[in-house]
Amino acid sequence: PVFHGIDFAELLQYQEKPLVFAPGEAQFWTDPHIARQMLTVHLDPNTDLASRRPEIIAQTVSWLVAALGLKPGDHILDLGCGPGLYAVRLARQGLQVTGVDFSKNSIDYAVEAAHQEGLAITYRCENYLDLQDVAQYDAALLIYGDFCPLAPEARARLLAYVHRALKPGGFFFLDVSTPALRQRAGLKKGWYAAPSGFWKSGPHLVLEQGFAYADDITLDQYIVIEANGKISVYRNWFQDYTPETIRAELETGGFLIESLWGDLVGTEYQPGSDWIGLVARRT
Repeated sequence: PVFHGIDFAELLQYQEKPLVFAPGEAQFWTDPHIARQMLTVHLDPNTDLASRRPEIIAQTVSWLVAALGLKPGDHILDLGCGPGLYAVRLARQGLQVTGVDFSKNSIDYAVEAAHQEGLAITYRCENYLDLQDVAQYDAALLIYGDFCPLAPEARARLLAYVHRALKPGGFFFLDVSTPALRQRAGLKKGWYAAPSGFWKSGPHLVLEQGFAYADDITLDQYIVIEANGKISVYRNWFQDYTPETIRAELETGGFLIESLWGDLVGTEYQPGSDWIGLVARRT
């Protein structure tokens, strides 16, 4: 294919460093093509790109149930549940699970998988930033750094909604990335062309850029140019944390950290860990 009609003035504009947490394409994870690609990556047992590998998910669920003292009949809220990889394992242990995700592809897959196993899991296709539940759950999960891409006001809103959704004394179980992970990953800088791929079903060119900001904020930006010259800009923001900064933010949101780990399988936290795993309680 011949690429034509590219607006270079628009392209140059996108090479400038964006304002912190400036949005990219409004249709990102809900784009039909990207949603199908994401589901495929979620279900791939050989990669950690969208969900952790099955053996880690199984270890996380086992450790979560033991660490929180969960028992059959307890109500669990799985935020950003995707295709239900954690939800099904929790339901197998007799827990009453509600999964929330705004990808219809993932929810449809999760509903069918639960049906095949005869598991009574409640799945809702909605944005968890619109959560309306009140005092329903013994524990809420937000796993694999889903807290980190949100802008400060969205994080505060989510914490308020999770606080409201939990029963008094309920647990919030989450993990966040650290600056050490971002330093190891490095800032993106490269390009590739593809006849089809993750971002688009047809021929396209992808320009990858990374930007660093103050206060442990980084951006992965993908400028995608299609053969007809259309330019789309996708942005993945990351707010990384230290134990001190995540503790302060959770306390402001009405949560006290009961324990802090290097992951969500019970590994001791060490300075330089890529992740911080957190068991927090609603105050």
